[in-house]
Amino acid sequence: MSLHGVRALVFDVFGTVVDWRSGVAREAAPFLARHATGAVDPAAFADAWRKRYQPAMEEVRSGRRPFTRLDVLHRENLDGVLPEFGIDPVTVPAAELDELNLAWHRLDPWPDAVAGLTRLKTRYIIAPLSNGNIILMVDMAKRAGLPWDAILGAEVAQAYKTSPEAYLRTADILAMRPAEVCLVAAHNNDLAAARKCGLQTAFVYRPLESGPNRTPPPADQAWDVNVNDFAELAAAFGT
Repeated sequence: MSLHGVRALVFDVFGTVVDWRSGVAREAAPFLARHATGAVDPAAFADAWRKRYQPAMEEVRSGRRPFTRLDVLHRENLDGVLPEFGIDPVTVPAAELDELNLAWHRLDPWPDAVAGLTRLKTRYIIAPLSNGNIILMVDMAKRAGLPWDAILGAEVAQAYKTSPEAYLRTADILAMRPAEVCLVAAHNNDLAAARKCGLQTAFVYRPLESGPNRTPPPADQAWDVNVNDFAELAAAFGT
């Protein structure tokens, strides 16, 4: 085993590995230009769509709804958010909405992500532990060149973060003790839930996740590793 006994690093993806806000805004811009009655800020649309993300997953986490993959939740959330921008989803061809929903499959990595992951892969198993479903993660990885060893996460574990099962089942799938797995994330709540399950933790600060004028919170605990980018992360793990 390597540094701190870690054998595998698993990653939050939206916001930690990829820039969801810019990517969704880019994909939404031509759609909004065609269908919105007035000028709409694509970034504001991305924010509004993302705002429905946690409430939709909470329906699953709470047991009020059986496990439902994120692509389905995103598509339902798209129908829900369009009226906020003056668009009736009934008036838009379903195929066009389905295509816009694939925006989440086409997100760009942060500039340091691929090189850092490639370094870490030389010594550790690396995989997403994302709320994104399998085909979403596969499409994203192929487009962005993310060098995962495996695709793990909510659909594999049949549980959304921050439910304990999301972390514990992932460690079990890897045939490892929780302490042999390190979660890498830009979100304190995700890391706190992983720590409670016995995983090690690495915080990566992503100041631009929510846009240029909104500063996200810094690390709020003494995580096992605390870095500013994936180059620092790779160095911290000796790669």
